[in-house]
Amino acid sequence: MIYSQNELSDLVRAKTGIDFGRIVNLIPMERGVSGRLIRLKIVGTLRTMIIGKELEIRKTLSKTHLYSSAFIIDRQEVSGEINFILHGAGWGHGVGLCQIGAAVMGSMSYKYPEILAHYFRGAELMKMY
Repeated sequence: MIYSQNELSDLVRAKTGIDFGRIVNLIPMERGVSGRLIRLKIVGTLRTMIIGKELEIRKTLSKTHLYSSAFIIDRQEVSGEINFILHGAGWGHGVGLCQIGAAVMGSMSYKYPEILAHYFRGAELMKMY
């Protein structure tokens, strides 16, 4: 996803109700053990603030919502214009199961043991209680 400085500034103002001015940087402050962004510093000409929790970040940086906070931010400045490029690293919760893929397999009559075996090769299902 690519945002110009103006696009990002307008989007963040609309999504948060906070006027940061022109956003000049997005700085990852903390990532969880899976590498997902959980604290992000938004640096603007009028205000700087850290937002946190993964869902808040995803809602703030997209017109709808980002599928995941597993992304890196590439800030590019050319001829005084700043662009922010968000490079995604996948969707989901980071445990290895694609919800859409599992749903499609289910619609094709695969049973849950087969679906789980597909995503978690070598794992064994057992009753624990």
